Amino acid sequence: MKFTLSWLRDHLDTEASVEEIARTLNAIGLEVEGIEDRGAALAPFRIARVIEAVQHPNADRLRHLRVDVGDGVERSVVCGAPNARTGMMGVAALPGAFIPGTGITLKAGEIRGVKSEAMMLSAREMGLGDDHTGIVDLPADAPLGESYVKWAGLDDPVIEISVTPNRGDALSVRGIARDLAAAGLGTLKPWSAPRVAPAYDSPLNWKIEDPRACLWVLGRAVRGVRNGPSPKWLQDRLTAIGLRPISALVDITNFFTFDLGRPLHVFDVAKVKGTDLVMRMAREGESLVALNGKTYALSPEDGVIADAAGPEALGGVIGGEHSGCDEATTECFIECALFDPVRIALSGRRHDVRTDARARFERGLDPAFLPDALEAATRMILDLCGGEASRISMAGAEPAWRRSATLRFGRVRDYGGLDLPAEESVARLERLGFAVQARDAASVTVAVPSWRNDVASDLSAYRAGGGALTQFAGLDPERAARAAEGCAAIEPECDLIEEVLRLGGLDAVPPVSLPAVAVIPPPAFTARQARAALARRVLAARGMQECVTFAFMEAKTAALFGETPEALRLVNPIAADLDQMRPTPVASLLLAAARNAARGFADVALAELGATYRDITPEGQVSVAAGVRHGATPRHWAEVARGMDAMDAKGDAMAVLEALGVPMAALQVTADAPGFYHPGRSGTVRQGPKLVLATFGEVHPKVLEALDLPGPAVAFEVFLDAVPEPKRRRKGAPDLPAFQPVRRDFAFIVPEGVAADALLRAARGAEKALIADVALFDVYRGKGVPEGSKSLAIQVTIQPREATLTDAQIEAVADRIVAAVAKATGATLRA
Repeated sequence: MKFTLSWLRDHLDTEASVEEIARTLNAIGLEVEGIEDRGAALAPFRIARVIEAVQHPNADRLRHLRVDVGDGVERSVVCGAPNARTGMMGVAALPGAFIPGTGITLKAGEIRGVKSEAMMLSAREMGLGDDHTGIVDLPADAPLGESYVKWAGLDDPVIEISVTPNRGDALSVRGIARDLAAAGLGTLKPWSAPRVAPAYDSPLNWKIEDPRACLWVLGRAVRGVRNGPSPKWLQDRLTAIGLRPISALVDITNFFTFDLGRPLHVFDVAKVKGTDLVMRMAREGESLVALNGKTYALSPEDGVIADAAGPEALGGVIGGEHSGCDEATTECFIECALFDPVRIALSGRRHDVRTDARARFERGLDPAFLPDALEAATRMILDLCGGEASRISMAGAEPAWRRSATLRFGRVRDYGGLDLPAEESVARLERLGFAVQARDAASVTVAVPSWRNDVASDLSAYRAGGGALTQFAGLDPERAARAAEGCAAIEPECDLIEEVLRLGGLDAVPPVSLPAVAVIPPPAFTARQARAALARRVLAARGMQECVTFAFMEAKTAALFGETPEALRLVNPIAADLDQMRPTPVASLLLAAARNAARGFADVALAELGATYRDITPEGQVSVAAGVRHGATPRHWAEVARGMDAMDAKGDAMAVLEALGVPMAALQVTADAPGFYHPGRSGTVRQGPKLVLATFGEVHPKVLEALDLPGPAVAFEVFLDAVPEPKRRRKGAPDLPAFQPVRRDFAFIVPEGVAADALLRAARGAEKALIADVALFDVYRGKGVPEGSKSLAIQVTIQPREATLTDAQIEAVADRIVAAVAKATGATLRA
């Protein structure tokens, strides 16, 4: 929203400077985007008279001028302008002045032997246009020596503010003046619309065929008009805010759009077909050639203004070219209407049309202002274009906009943090136009003025348009009606609190911290989210790339990895091969590995945190950290590259479980992994006999064959929802034994079927007070080991607590370890 300082002062009686006005606008919530002072750079320039203009003695294309700038000193000027002549009035710059159009600072000099002590300026040199064919030629009565900026009216700063979507009243100069006056920066000047006596019956009549297209419309004709250029003051105002003057009739409608925030439209009566202008919805196949020269294919959801020939305007958005006014217009018809804001927003968005009218209608206009706006526009047309006015034609009715709101004085302090006296709160509302209806010691009830449709907003006034809210919200009609009622029931007290606070300046509201709910804030992540984030970091640190895949796949493929119940079949899949919820993320990762292998990237390590779907219940959706490795291990100076095996997958799964705080000593591995794993090269990680935490192993060769993935490939799943939360213990002093640990290695020969876990548990339980850790470091089969047996080598860490162990005590612990392992597994100590 742009306006000039002088325009603002037409509505606001104030001597405040533009800087004070800008500060106040920012303080009351109308943010200033910028201030353009067009006259600042032109301040040094003066109106001058050419006393004499003769040919330059030494240059064919130059002229020698004697110039008077009003200070009694005659100056010599060398000028190349062809229009320089004796007696003309122009604009002169003296040495030291900055020339904005050329970017130079003027200096006195000599050109071809003739002194040049000043400069006569063109429009381009002053930065006022592109014309540089000659120097500026002013009227003969221009005051000699006067500041050109002041004489030309360029000392009028242009202020631009940003307007929030709820403040349609601030899209008018008068609305801004009202806010400034309420904030104490001057007095709002009275305004009233002079009544115009009708001279004849209106040649056009309004009809509302569909209330969705329009709620209320007024119109009147003016005949005998002369639609020439608008007066200079009106052109200057429109030019200052970036609008191009067109003709008097069009300029008047643009003036009221910005001055009073009331968009209008004028039709040329001679171009309208028939005697009726109808507010209706567009019909299939209709189009509109708009005033911007573009053709728009209309939708049945667009409200239009139509005559007997078809649409003449897209109501509230843009007028039509066919019935627009031009220099030949002798009788015009003024349209002043009230439209549904939601429908205007939808039509403007649908056709990508951005106009000043749309910006105001979609925010909501003053529903009571139509008669006064029409009278004011009629009077200006008569004053500037002549003619006589007809009677007013009307259709529809003024909506029931009157409403009230109640403010409890204590809420200004409780919600706004500012302790204001009740009298001051009431006075601020009254200065904004709110009328007191009832008041007691604790609260006040006020009538909301018609121009503030954002306060205690009620959509019932606009629901007569019907259907627009339904389309806007994507709801069925019943839900749309409930949504409208919900909007109407929004607590209006908060609107009044905002008005009271901002009028004193938003910067005066003290910053108040929200009360602390607890000394220690709650964690940002739930335990489940924290587990997932930690698992993701662990797998990434182990060199795995995270994937995000679909949670569904082809039913035939899903059957390779488990049951595919009909309840998990998609009724309307996005593709024929994505019709089944997957039984495990491992399936999706193996498909990704197969696609990589087919393109020559066989060595992959992929991971995903996703869901396994077992049934349609919430409990049947299990959160899983899964991974797949395929190909060979990376080359390393200390290790020869080899194919992946089950232990690689086990290491990944165990690393995730350890990071999640699972006590590793309590885990055991059983050989009952799901059927898509290799039966002899896989396992299930358990904590106790029933709690399954993970599975791992090589993928079954038949599964790899079905997926066209050359083996081997290994995979794992960690069931994050099954991981028990670690017990929260108060941290004490770190356990740092004062004595050196002792490490002993043992190699046991056990039957082939004995699991290493059983041996480790037996060794760990042999002397719990002293044994700190037991780890398997070698599995051997071959020479020296009987057929059907294997050698398992473990390292036991013995940590003394009270004193350094003697050799005899260490040997006693070793004997107990051997005995415990032998008893539990039948193992014998390898010689």
